[in-house]
Amino acid sequence: MTDVVQLLHSAFSPLEQTISKHKPQFIALHFQEVGGKDYMVNMGQAENFFCNIESSEEMKDFDRVSIYIDNEFQSEDTFTALGSMYFIHKTLKNIYQYDFNVKDLKAVQGKNKHVGSLDRVATVEKEKFPKNFWPDFKWSRKGFMRTRWLIHNQGVDLVNIHLFHDASNLIACNSSPSVYSGNRKNALRYVINRISDSRFTALPFFLFGDFNFRLDTLSVVEHLSIETEMQTVKKDSTNEVEKIICEEKDSTHQLVLHIEEKLFEYLHEAFFREDNGKALLKYDKEVQAFCDIIREVDITFPPSYPYSEDHNQPTRYMNTRCPAWCDRILMSHTADDLIHWVQEEKSVVYNTVGPNVCMGDHKPVFLFFQLKTNNH
Repeated sequence: MTDVVQLLHSAFSPLEQTISKHKPQFIALHFQEVGGKDYMVNMGQAENFFCNIESSEEMKDFDRVSIYIDNEFQSEDTFTALGSMYFIHKTLKNIYQYDFNVKDLKAVQGKNKHVGSLDRVATVEKEKFPKNFWPDFKWSRKGFMRTRWLIHNQGVDLVNIHLFHDASNLIACNSSPSVYSGNRKNALRYVINRISDSRFTALPFFLFGDFNFRLDTLSVVEHLSIETEMQTVKKDSTNEVEKIICEEKDSTHQLVLHIEEKLFEYLHEAFFREDNGKALLKYDKEVQAFCDIIREVDITFPPSYPYSEDHNQPTRYMNTRCPAWCDRILMSHTADDLIHWVQEEKSVVYNTVGPNVCMGDHKPVFLFFQLKTNNH
């Protein structure tokens, strides 16, 4: 439990620093896997973490707050472990939130904190992916959560999302694209359809969270092993591949790449961080299927996952998965049009939070920008 507390505290400080540096007037924080993998034990710690954010010095001038924490893990059919926090600065006037039940806007006032199943909370729309979506895979706490806002007469949807991970590195590098990539594509299409359907007027949307997007693993492995001798080791009983081993072709036979179900060990681990992973961007293909609907600010930071959870090695990757940009901030084309670009200044910043601090296995990402509004 001490490690959990330590990790929560270490994650909090870089967040404060990011807020202090950019001085936003509206803050949207989206969390996935609230309580972590052992959520039954750690949910209380997570709630303390949210309280610490709310009561911190950096937040004292944010006089309106809307918080949604889905922590009711007993409700297996609806539990998503998603958490969304929204903070509005005292200088920002005329902020409204949409009530999905009465289909009308209400001025945001004071602190509005909703913790539990959220099923009866009218200002949030939450959905767990249906159980029959992928019958061949384990059903897990994945889904999305939407809130709708009117900021200076400009309406936007803010959507918290958590998509499916790669369960096995070996299966991930079986095909290109992988079966997991196909699942995520279906899930993301489902979310976009849900937030754009005829129940409500479609608005510009920002979609951010853990998409679990992975690099095209087969292509990456082919690239990393091009100068090596590759061999696959199979289980005697089932003829199923158990591991992939790539060794130097010379007399040393040095192990260069070793892949198992939950092991991805590359001899030159620093390669994934070189030039912020720029050489890997060509293998980042999962967003491309949605380019007709979605845009993203150019990525200039290294892959956001899987970082070491050792506090002494905050920039190293764990050898569990191939590093990838899992954590993203995507937007509809109409939302992209609302971003105010000032060429001379760094008016738009897309980066990680705490690049040199242990933040857990995922580095959070943030997007700072000025929103064009309909105030004249």
